[in-house]
Amino acid sequence: MPGGDVREAVRTITGSLEALPYLPELPARGPGADMTGRTAGLLAELYVQLEPSGWRLADRPGRDTRRARAWLGEDLDALEEFAGEHRGPLKVSAVGPWTLAATLQRRGGEAMLGDPGACRDLTASLAEGLRAHLADLRRRVPGAEPVLQLDEPALTGVLRGDVRTASGYRTYGAVDRSVVEGALREVAAVHDGPLVVHSCAPGVPFALLRRAGVTGISFDAGLLTEREDELLGEAVEGGVALFAGVVPGDGHDADALSDPAGSVMGVRSLWRRLGLAPALLTESVVVTPACGLAGASPGYARAVLAHCVRAARSLADNPA
Repeated sequence: MPGGDVREAVRTITGSLEALPYLPELPARGPGADMTGRTAGLLAELYVQLEPSGWRLADRPGRDTRRARAWLGEDLDALEEFAGEHRGPLKVSAVGPWTLAATLQRRGGEAMLGDPGACRDLTASLAEGLRAHLADLRRRVPGAEPVLQLDEPALTGVLRGDVRTASGYRTYGAVDRSVVEGALREVAAVHDGPLVVHSCAPGVPFALLRRAGVTGISFDAGLLTEREDELLGEAVEGGVALFAGVVPGDGHDADALSDPAGSVMGVRSLWRRLGLAPALLTESVVVTPACGLAGASPGYARAVLAHCVRAARSLADNPA
């Protein structure tokens, strides 16, 4: 979400999204509130510090780790204030193990992705940190049914061997798909509720994520091609929910959000191509922005959330 006022962000979210509110990230506040720094602050027995080149492992918890944890504490305080009585699904997000491995640096400056042992340690640390985070959420919002979202925009690059080294002149080797799947399963094992994996990159590995046991896949619908129809159909038939990003998240003109039914026309077309029952559509699709809203204006972000609700109602009222 845009801006730096977490209480206002939580108030907006809980007022707009009664069915699936979420704990926001506000990266505009600075280092430690950003996606990578926030998740690094969750890690168990691994610590980070901010260098000019990015987030790097540190020997002990320092100012940057403490700041990341303080930001998250403020966020949870605001969630408890405005959603403490909420009952039902409540989504929290963290960077997934592979995007984290591609962005966190070892002490020498290279990404953890280049060291299989470091990747295993990172996955274990993330899993334990998320276990504690979810337990804290349940204490603060006893009626919540946590939905865990792992943000994995670098996942396709990890699988293809496209992630560049520190020098930029070469890339790290592609990680075996079974290793990728195993790490996702390890993180998923700490959570007994729904697990969603989000990627706003092209080429989302739908089949791998389905095999890894995720219950939802979040993606930018504008990047889909018809070559992925079969994979999407198999995911839906396997019980995977599609978090379809059909609303631009980086706009500023709230007046552009004037046609909720038009926003989900592509979803209806996809369903017809797949030959799936219209009734299954409303059980299987969540309407979302294409990606995060941090780059939007506050007014546009509020309008997008309301627009997604209206678009979802349009889809429910007229699924065919």
